[in-house]
Parts: sequence; C-alpha cells; structure tokens
Amino acid sequence: MQMIAGLFQATGWPSVVAVIGNWFGKRKRGLIMGIWNAHTSVGNISGSLLAASVLDYGWGWSFVLLGGLIIFGGFLVFFFLPAYPEDVGFTFINGDEEAQIGKTGGGGGVEGERERERERQKRCENGGRGKKIGGKYMSVKSAGNLSTLFDVGGIFGGILAGYMSDKLSARAITAATFMYASIPAMLLYRSYGSVSMHANIGLMIVSGLFVNGPYSLITTAVSADLGTHSSLKGDSRALATVTAIIDGTGSVGAAIGPLLTGFLSTRGWDEVFMMLVLGAFVAGLLLSPLILTEISERSERTSKNSRPQNPGDTASQPLLQEE
Repeated sequence: MQMIAGLFQATGWPSVVAVIGNWFGKRKRGLIMGIWNAHTSVGNISGSLLAASVLDYGWGWSFVLLGGLIIFGGFLVFFFLPAYPEDVGFTFINGDEEAQIGKTGGGGGVEGERERERERQKRCENGGRGKKIGGKYMSVKSAGNLSTLFDVGGIFGGILAGYMSDKLSARAITAATFMYASIPAMLLYRSYGSVSMHANIGLMIVSGLFVNGPYSLITTAVSADLGTHSSLKGDSRALATVTAIIDGTGSVGAAIGPLLTGFLSTRGWDEVFMMLVLGAFVAGLLLSPLILTEISERSERTSKNSRPQNPGDTASQPLLQEE
C-alpha cells in the first residue's frame, strides 16, 4: 500500500513545477519559486497538526482527514489551474531572452535530501517515549508539534536561497553554501538542543533553513533551468520529465535515509547526526564541478567588463564591412 501511495504521490511534484515554470521566466525564477515552494513546509506543518488533532479517534482517521483534503485540492487544480498562460488568453509572457527558448520550470539537495533530513530530525525529536529538553520530558505529541518548526525554518530557507541565487546568478554556489552551513547547524542542535526550549526552537529553525534551502533550489529553479535549456530546442514539455528525474533520484535518498537511521539509532544518536553531517558534506563536494564552472563564468564576465577600451580602436574600424 505504501508503494502504491508513493507511485501516485510521485506524479504531483514534476507536474506542479512544470506548471509554475510555464508562467515565469528565468530572470527571477529563483526568488519566485523559493516563495512558492514554501507551500511544502506549510503543508508539512498543517498536515502534522491536522493528523495529530484526530489521533484520539484512531490513527486511521488521520489518513481519512488528510486524504479527503487532498481529493478536494485535486478537484480545484483540475478545474481551475491553467497550465499555460495561453490557456487563459495571455500572450507569451516570458520576457527575458533566456526564457524565449522554451517555457520555464525548477535543489542535491533534491526531494529526498529534504525529506531525509526532516524525517531524521523528527525521529530525533520523537525518539523513545519523550525527549528531555531543559530538564523536562516532553510527550511524543508535543515533540511532534515542536518538530514542525524545522519546516518553519525551511520556508525562510527556500525563499532566501532563491533570492540569493537570483542576485548572484549562481545556483550551485548558493546550494553548496547552504549545504556546508547545515553541518555546524546540525552539530549545534545535537550539542545544545536539549539545554532549553528556546535553544531547541532556535537551532531547529536554523537547521531547517539551511537544509531546506538547497532542496528548494534544486527541485524548483535548477529543474527549471535544466528543463528550459537550449539543448532541448524549445521543448517546454521536457520540463516535467527533467523534474521527475531529479525528484525520483532524491527518492532513493528518502528510502535509504530512514533505513540507515533505524540501524544507527540503536547505536546512539551521535552516529545518526554524523551520518547527516557526512551526507551534507558529500553533497557539497558533488557540487564542486558546477561551482568551479560558475566561478569561471563570473571571472570571465568581470574581466570583460573591466577591460579598458582603447579610444583608437573604434576610430580605426570601418563603418561598413563586407560580408
């Protein structure tokens, strides 16, 4: 049943990224998709709270309530969401030259990266019968509610990563920066998260910010960049396929992550956090070739802009040239 549920759920993300991509060009894609991608964290928060609200009636009701809401949302999307601007009478609205090739679309870090980190964070919060914070033990339900703050940080992380990538025109540099910054954030959470409630909340939000930032960027703006690349020759429908490949690859991490967490948690939570740190570090290293490419491109642009122009050059050039 879980495999069947995953099969149907996996069809959602590539489609919605493609639709959003069709409506927005590349120039401000990172910021727009960063803001839009906050819906994943809002959904995680509201879904956890709604599921917890009906647990007193039996765990099955959490599936019934959320499943009903998803069906309702599906009807809204099917009947009211225009997939292309042309469907509602708009002309081709992607104004920037890079987006003229095809229509748009949108984090390593990837769906599995974010799901893996979030699930492990929740497992750390919900481990055993309760978690001791500030000398007091919390109930499992309270710990679960507290873990939603990880997604609150993820909202700000997705927006911030998108904005930075637009300003710097460097997706890989931005993603790698967030990846490496998540390492000390997770280590600080492990060391000081149990000191007090305020420390736990603050560090969890910061961890969510740095972990969700590259996830949001890679699964939205980066997928869009690849899906509208010139090599696709204007085939905007390839955007959903590219997004599905990226999202599906991340699902491998989402499957392996909890499996490793369950095994390592029996040996202590320190090893679980070391696995998270190692995963973030390796993800950052895998972005190194793209980082070097972006640095090289920025250096070339800077040298061209700063190159002094010889006044005599233009005077010696003929006004007309033969072909």
